[in-house]
Amino acid sequence: MAKYLIARQLSGKKIVTNDGEDFGRLVDLNVNEVSGKIETLIIEPNPDSETASKMKREDGMVNVAYESVLAVGDFIIVEKRNMSY
Repeated sequence: MAKYLIARQLSGKKIVTNDGEDFGRLVDLNVNEVSGKIETLIIEPNPDSETASKMKREDGMVNVAYESVLAVGDFIIVEKRNMSY
């Protein structure tokens, strides 16, 4: 139950890169079913973000590895260097 509440609190949070770029908004999480660990963030990209535009999938969303997350608060800060294009 606690995991569900945490995921619900994160949903919709703004994603910002460590250099201040407005990357997008968190839509969902990919969680490993065996370990229960978060693997990737599924993000609705900001249309003005060049970085997000380069990473878009066919469905228009962007996947970012959880290892790229630096901090979570009012928004989620991700390390731009660790994201693959």
